[in-house]
Amino acid sequence: MNRQLHRCFASTSTMFLWALFLVAMTASYLSFQSFVDTSSKYFAASWGGMHWERQIRASAAPRRPPGSAAGAGMSVLVTGAAGFVGTHCSLALRKRGDGVVGIDNFNAYYDPSLKKARKALLSSHGVFVVEGDINDGRLLAKFFDVVPFTHVLHLAAQAGVRYAMENPASYVHSNIAGLVTLLEACKDADPQPAIVWASSSSVYGLNDKVPFSERDRTDQPASLYAATKKAGEEITHTYNHIYGLSITGLRFFTVYGPWGRPDMAYFSFTRNILQGKPITVYRGKDHVDLARDFTYIDDIVKGCLGSLDTAGKSTGTGGKKRGPAPYRIFNLGNTSPVTVPNLVSILEKHLRVKAKKNVVEMPGNGDVPFTHANISLAREQLGYKPTTNLDVGLKKFVKWYLSYYGYTRGSKNFRQ
Repeated sequence: MNRQLHRCFASTSTMFLWALFLVAMTASYLSFQSFVDTSSKYFAASWGGMHWERQIRASAAPRRPPGSAAGAGMSVLVTGAAGFVGTHCSLALRKRGDGVVGIDNFNAYYDPSLKKARKALLSSHGVFVVEGDINDGRLLAKFFDVVPFTHVLHLAAQAGVRYAMENPASYVHSNIAGLVTLLEACKDADPQPAIVWASSSSVYGLNDKVPFSERDRTDQPASLYAATKKAGEEITHTYNHIYGLSITGLRFFTVYGPWGRPDMAYFSFTRNILQGKPITVYRGKDHVDLARDFTYIDDIVKGCLGSLDTAGKSTGTGGKKRGPAPYRIFNLGNTSPVTVPNLVSILEKHLRVKAKKNVVEMPGNGDVPFTHANISLAREQLGYKPTTNLDVGLKKFVKWYLSYYGYTRGSKNFRQ
């Protein structure tokens, strides 16, 4: 009996020890797996670490010569830096000696390879662009923790009028939620930066009073894109009022030029004409030609930099307002609307190719029949004065397009 009891207790003890051993091994494995997962996420992250911070500081450092007439220079965080307007503005800021750091999520709304090429161009000029999303509050907080940015040029957005019918959530995610996330980071920053951001001429919507003035009604948007930009104007006004953020909104009018967006009409027309494919030319009601206030990229850049230079300081500290801060809205256009058929004629001249055209009535997709900017306020307060007409601007665009996509006149890739 004693021997059997001893064997039973020995067996039970052994099993208990084995059970403890298995529990310990399982806990160790789970702990190790958690460590591996955490480490993998850390090393896979596109931002963070001492080297990354050094790159941010170096790119954000102004390079204007001491005592220069233009002052010490700004440190600017540019969102959407690998986008069309973002790339040109970043290059212009760097060229004059300002510090620039970019952020872009490189989404697939249009060919990401074009955005990567813009990023490479920026890198060659000493501008560091971080791949990240403006909805990432931790990343934005890290930016302001590493560098006391003096200004933010907010150009990141989901663009396009027609795409909103396919993917409406992307507009809310980028143009509303992303804007709020950015403003939250800015109001918590110390010092608070001055903010210049891209609204849109689309906010004028169904307004039929021309030319469009900043004093006109903007409460009848014709598309979801326009509605999100109008919402952005109301949101930025709220953050200016409550937190003392210096805010300047810019209503862009149909920006075009080298390194442009492939979803824009002038860009897709050029591609199809060269490939011998027909282009679709929309016409308004009663056979009225659509017209746009086409604005060349260099003129838009001048307006953006002028807005940064005259922005005025934010007045908040730690998210608390100490006094009123500037709140401004400006039209940035060319003041010379051109019909779409005239646009096509100019492209035909510079491409030396006749377009195959399908003329159809404009569908109810949120587009408006015309745009025309009144720029008197921007001229008065920013010194804004557009200098490039559509013929000159499209000639420069065509030259870039042929070079970038490798077309050679007389080759099989170029239709005479």
